[in-house]
This record gives sequence, structure tokens and C-alpha cells, in this order.
Amino acid sequence: MDRRLLALAAGMFAVGTDSFVVAGILPQVARSLGVSVSVAGQMVTVYALSYALLSPAIAALAAHWPRKRLLLTGLAVFVVGNALTAMAPGLGWVLFSRFIAGVGAAMYSPTATATGAALAAPEKRARALAVVIAGLSTATALGSPLGAYIGGLGNWRDTLWFVSAVGVIAAGAVGSMLPAIPALPAVSLRQRLSPLSDRRVVLTLLTTLTAYSGLFAVYTYLGVTFDRATGGRPELLSALLLLWGISATVGNLGVGRLADRFGSRVIINSTLAVLVLDFLALPWSSASLPTAAMAIAIWAVCGWGLLVPQQARLIGIAPAAAPLLMGLNSAALYVGVSTAGVLGATGIAFVDRHLLGLLASVPIMFAFVFAQLANRRIRAVSA
Repeated sequence: MDRRLLALAAGMFAVGTDSFVVAGILPQVARSLGVSVSVAGQMVTVYALSYALLSPAIAALAAHWPRKRLLLTGLAVFVVGNALTAMAPGLGWVLFSRFIAGVGAAMYSPTATATGAALAAPEKRARALAVVIAGLSTATALGSPLGAYIGGLGNWRDTLWFVSAVGVIAAGAVGSMLPAIPALPAVSLRQRLSPLSDRRVVLTLLTTLTAYSGLFAVYTYLGVTFDRATGGRPELLSALLLLWGISATVGNLGVGRLADRFGSRVIINSTLAVLVLDFLALPWSSASLPTAAMAIAIWAVCGWGLLVPQQARLIGIAPAAAPLLMGLNSAALYVGVSTAGVLGATGIAFVDRHLLGLLASVPIMFAFVFAQLANRRIRAVSA
């Protein structure tokens, strides 16, 4: 396997651990800071919103930077942000430090995915993307459960120190395994956003945004939504997160070859249809451990199986604009995640927390509609 892709995946592992570990420590954070779980959940919202809003701007302003320098700088900012969270005395500082960590992620993630796509031949592009993104899914299998377990043993702040350490290790891997990569041609922010004039691109980005707003509306509050299955026991919650991560890795790596072989349309349509049914059943399937485990496995395989064909579809629409489109897709994903934090908090406040799956299924249904509209537009342009 290409060592350069593994180096990029190492950094994605660090970013992914930070993105997903908060769900496992929200109850402890809320108790420590004296706030509700819904308020503590805005840690996820601020991090994701910081990433989504700043990703295109940073990519445009730093286009003249060599890729390796930009990747390492992003990881450095990311480590500092998590260290600040670990030392934060109150909610205000926690949210501010999450913003800083999101800036680091905004510098790293789109650069890593675009670089991975550029390193691969066109016929192997989906598989290369799957390897890089496997860092994120592996984080859900290893980094997030381990971080949640560390927080359950003692103080939730220990989890953030763990994430900082992972970031340092990832920076070492990128620094030692990735060769120097020259800067991209200078691109203005207006040029970076120019693909948004293409309806195929807009519909594909809307598919990503709405799908992940539904998926993470439940994931962010997994601890309280699945409390009947876990009985409030941290070790069972960690086990479910581990299952989620293993299933996500299987779905992510498996779909790369399928997308290269069968095309993106079949994979996107299938995964979204299954996800709608899975989330509609969550109020009942989350009530016991065996059915909760089955629901989470299906959710993770299909949810992570969606990301690679979405990226491959965008690259297929405009191959020359691939780096720009990867940044926009990452931004759409994190806008969805930030929306998910608000959607989940609203659902918990006004609807029973165990019915959150029903509420989250609505944006996933919209994602399916947007995907069909994108299919039609792509076929029409091809014809």
C-alpha cells in the first residue's frame, strides 16, 4: 500500500478521534461544567462549524503553501486547540478551544483528501480516497472508544490530553512518511467557490449536508439515546462505539472497490435507502443491547459507505477542480455535523430522547431526494 496515503490517513485518524470522541464523554462534561447535556453538545457544533466555515477560506489563502507544510501546521493548531480544551476552566473557554481545534482540522482534512486523490490514477481514485478516509473510520473504531473509556475511568479532560497526544504522533507520521509536495496554483476564494454554479455539484453537496446532519444528530447524543441498551454503563457505551467504528471501517474500505466497479449512483442510492429504514426503527431497536448493536452496525456501514462515492461523484463531475470540490464536500459534511448538534439538542428538549431517530430520519430522506435530483442532472448533462 502507498506509504503516502497511510501518512495522510494517520492525520485523519487524529482529526477523526477528536470529532467523534466527544459523544462518549458528554455526560461527564455536562456534570463537570454544571450545564445540560444539550448545552455541552454544542462543543461538537462549534468544532464542526469552525471547520465548515473556515475550510474554503483557509484553502484559498494557503494555496501557495507547500502541501506538507500546510498539513503539519494544521495538526499543530489542532493539538494546541485540544490542549486548551483539556485545561479550560469553564464552558466559554471550552467552546473557544473547540473553535481553535476546528481551525486545525479545516487546514488538514481537505488538504489530505485532495492530496490523496491527486496521488492516485483515475481508475483507482475511489480506493485511494477510501484509504485516506479510513483514518476517520478507524478513529471511530479505536480512537473514539479508547478516548471515551479513558474519560469514564477518571476525568473527561484526560480524554482531550489523549487526543492531543494522538495529534502529536500523527504529525510525526506525516513529517516522516510524506515527501515534500509542491504548492497548488494560486486560487482565489471566488474561484474556489465557482463550482457552486453547477447544479450537479450543488445537489451532491446538499446530499452530503443533509445526510450527515441526520446521521450525527443521533451520534452526538449516543450516550443518552441508547441508555436503555447500555444501562448507563460506560463500558457498554464504549463497546457500542467500538462496534460503530469497526463497522464504519468495513463499510468505508469495502465501498471503495465497489464504487470503482459499479459507479457511485448505485452505492449512494442503496446506502441512503437503508439508512432511512434503520433510523425509522431506532426508537425500538435502541431499547435492547442486541438490537441496538445491529442498528449501529447497519448505520455505520452505510453512513461511512456513503462518503467515498459522494467524493468520487464530485471528482467525476469536474476532475480538474478536484481539490476545490473535496474542500467544499468536507465543508458540507461539517455544516451537516454542526446542524446535527442543534437538531439533536432540539429533539432532546422537545421530543423524547429515544425518538430522536425519527427526527433524524427526516434530513436523511431529504438527502435521498437530493441524490435522485443529482442523478437526473448528471444523466441529462451526459446525454
